[in-house]
Amino acid sequence: MNNITEELSVTDNEFTYDGYQVVRREFFSHLYDPSICFNMDKIYVNSAALKRLPKVEFMQILINPETHKLVLRPCDENAKDSFAWCRTNKYGKRLAKQVTCRIFFAKIFELMNWNPEYRYKLLGRLIKSGNESLFVFDLDATEVYQRTILDNGKPKTSRIPVFPAEWKNQFGLSVEEHSKQLGINIFEGYVVFGIKEKSNNDKKQIDA
Repeated sequence: MNNITEELSVTDNEFTYDGYQVVRREFFSHLYDPSICFNMDKIYVNSAALKRLPKVEFMQILINPETHKLVLRPCDENAKDSFAWCRTNKYGKRLAKQVTCRIFFAKIFELMNWNPEYRYKLLGRLIKSGNESLFVFDLDATEVYQRTILDNGKPKTSRIPVFPAEWKNQFGLSVEEHSKQLGINIFEGYVVFGIKEKSNNDKKQIDA
């Protein structure tokens, strides 16, 4: 088999990556990629994210307002600003938990100038930083699902995502830019956010 491969391959020492773009993974099916959603004052991850860290029950959220990166960092239940990112049903299966976070939701949407009536989905990647496993999400790389009001007054969310306008005339970043973004200092400039879960005593409206 190796001999056949060698016979089919051609050596081209003049090939370069100049002019090439790395196609964004958002343009492909990503059912099994970890993701996080912002929708109607709530945040939640998908089952793919839960499966990547099957023993983690609590998380902290870190935000870098300058680079527009969001990090989910596993932590203990008693750690400051921790929140439960999943729940377990009666059959013992871990399920994603929708966490109400009105103030955090409002701050993120103000930072990114998002429409609070739409649903925003971000794909993430699991990385190792020292002894920690972290999910990193790019707030600038969003899938937006627009919501409209039907004639009967009920809202309808589109199944077709809308991508950032600057992606229209490109497939992705150039190979050089793509390589530069692979090296990041995770904790430089990050702020840890606490998420207060909704309770029966919470006010229905919170002024962010």
